[in-house]
Amino acid sequence: NDLAVQKKKIEEVETWLKMRMFQRQPKQGGSVLLLTGPSGCGKTATIQILAKDLGIQVQEWTNPISLDFTKEDLRNMFGHDSDFHTFPSQAQAALFQDFLLRANKYNKLQMLGESSENGKKLILIEDIPNQFYRDPSSLHEILRRFVRTSRCPLIFIISDNFHGDSNQRSLFPVEILEELCISNISFKPVAPTNMMKVLNRIAAAEALTNREKNYALDKTSLELLCRGCSGDIRSAINSLQFLSTKDCSLEKEFWSKKKRSSRLKHEAVAVSKVGKKSKSDTSEDQEIQAIGGKDASIFLFHALGKIIYCKREPVSESEFPQLPAHLSEYRRDTLLIQPEVIVEKSHMSGSMFNLYLHQNYVDFFSDIDDVVRASEYLSTADVLCSNWNIRLVMEKYSASVATRGVIHSNTSRAFAHHQGGMGFRPLHKPQWLFINKK
Repeated sequence: NDLAVQKKKIEEVETWLKMRMFQRQPKQGGSVLLLTGPSGCGKTATIQILAKDLGIQVQEWTNPISLDFTKEDLRNMFGHDSDFHTFPSQAQAALFQDFLLRANKYNKLQMLGESSENGKKLILIEDIPNQFYRDPSSLHEILRRFVRTSRCPLIFIISDNFHGDSNQRSLFPVEILEELCISNISFKPVAPTNMMKVLNRIAAAEALTNREKNYALDKTSLELLCRGCSGDIRSAINSLQFLSTKDCSLEKEFWSKKKRSSRLKHEAVAVSKVGKKSKSDTSEDQEIQAIGGKDASIFLFHALGKIIYCKREPVSESEFPQLPAHLSEYRRDTLLIQPEVIVEKSHMSGSMFNLYLHQNYVDFFSDIDDVVRASEYLSTADVLCSNWNIRLVMEKYSASVATRGVIHSNTSRAFAHHQGGMGFRPLHKPQWLFINKK
């Protein structure tokens, strides 16, 4: 009940733990679990709470700040009766291998009054040594040794980074997942409804215990806070702690920002005058809280799809001035997105985003003349970044020309009533990346 994670995901992790901890010979699957998902979605908290409920000890690896890892440090982890020798100034990968194999070998010391169930443990790895990102094969070899002699489950937690090449694919490719029977459970961002329940429960509990120091936020403020945290429950709780503090200047700044953003939103809705609920990303982005607002991120291919599919909303002729007759071919319905904002949220450089757009845009066009116009815009965008001295400055302009040019050139998606019939089509990495490696 204390978790904001989806119940289905909690049940999946709990089922996996029970199979590996309480069944000596699992019918299928290995002893390694990979948990993925965005930061702040409750991956680590889920493991910690389930382990506590099941009576399992969690032994977690943390990258040492100093490489002078002494014998006493390992004895503190595994007990003073463990007899082994280590040498200072070892590489992180060597220390990690030593920790993993010893944690798999040595049991927890049985203390007086503890039940036998408390002797069960799992190994949690969230802070992965940097060397494995440069040489994933060394991690794969360590995992092969671990799986052959595994006596306790091993759990890796990797947070998504929203770039084209994720840490999950580099550290745990499909071949390794299949070879070592590694299970993969992917978490999603915390849903706004679940986040609201957690924040309401925390706010109510804090209001009872610390009435003098804190004050309770109303429902509208909590909803604004949830939208600003983009599904990150950890960021939401931190923001709630700041915003609940009795500070006149902070309160004034928060509310003034909120009122201004609300006014902007009402103006945007008044301009559109659409009966349906506004789907515009820009109207939602106007509401940014003063404290704790987290930049929303979009996966690369999700951002690419928003540009290529370029969804629009219908606009009546009386709402906006019409183009003259000789320019009527350039008339378009209002976009539901801001292309520049989408590129920024993808966490990709403008030139790299243009590469992905150039690789995939042709499949979404139905007229060769539209393809010609789009290619001209992409060529212009490429010229803007051709000078290395000003490339960093011009990348944003280049991405704006490329994205808006491709969107405007696709006449088959110029109006809201022309949006259907496209269907799903896969997106691919640019061939330029493979050719450039040769």
